[in-house]
Amino acid sequence: MTGATGNVGRLVVDRLVRAGVTVRALSRDPARARVRFAEDVEVVEGDLARPQSMAPALKGVDGMYLFPHAATAPQVVALAGEAGVRRIVVLSSGAVTTGYDTDFHLPVEHAVESSGLEWTHVRPGEFMLNKLWLWGPSIRAERIIREPLPDAAWYPVHEQDIADVATAALIEDGHQGAAYTLNGPELITRRAQVAAIAAAIGAEIRLEVVTPAQARELYLAQGGFAADNADFLTGFKDYSGAEADPSAKQEFDLAMLGPMSTAEEVTGRPTRTFAEWAHDHARDFLAGVPSAGF
Repeated sequence: MTGATGNVGRLVVDRLVRAGVTVRALSRDPARARVRFAEDVEVVEGDLARPQSMAPALKGVDGMYLFPHAATAPQVVALAGEAGVRRIVVLSSGAVTTGYDTDFHLPVEHAVESSGLEWTHVRPGEFMLNKLWLWGPSIRAERIIREPLPDAAWYPVHEQDIADVATAALIEDGHQGAAYTLNGPELITRRAQVAAIAAAIGAEIRLEVVTPAQARELYLAQGGFAADNADFLTGFKDYSGAEADPSAKQEFDLAMLGPMSTAEEVTGRPTRTFAEWAHDHARDFLAGVPSAGF
């Protein structure tokens, strides 16, 4: 397990343990990571940015959950093959499916596909978790969300559903050569997401509409995930990082995408809604949480 302490990776670890699978979790800081896992999870030192540091950890491994690190993916995958790894499941991105991601996740997919090993790509779209990192600080401090596009809508996906699919691909046969694009079960506006969070925490949350420029400044001041993605979230840059015009009216016909693919197609279980996610994270919106995001 690379990315084992991540918001999806740690869920995959838990599922593998419950399934009776022997798990080896890779971490740059094993002592710190140790407290996150069950006692029978082996935590070892290694870093995707330094592929050779991973060589000892790969010995005896059959299946690998690969967190994306494009710069070293070819070396990591080569080491995995040499060590006898048979199957790799890549945490990729739905932006690969839509053609927007050519530099971050796509090179990792290509490295795995060309390895000759069994592979599966898990391509989540927008994470529901993003709203915790983006809106959590102002909800906890003021019960306010400042949002430039309250009626923008998409199909955000619960991290639990992503973990379910990744786990299935690791321990079940029949997923080899598949690229699973994962979305949530409902098209939901940001305004409706605010209402779902308010219902989950049992408190009113005021939605204040701001301009993209105002939102950008707020995100930069907030730090963490919001600051790291301020230009993209407010339309000043596109997915590739190129300059964009936030004032340009963007029309997108959701119908052109066809039916949204979800985890249910892989797991056979109903996909979790945003209201369920808000309930799962109600305490996080009321108490401090570490800065993260996707």
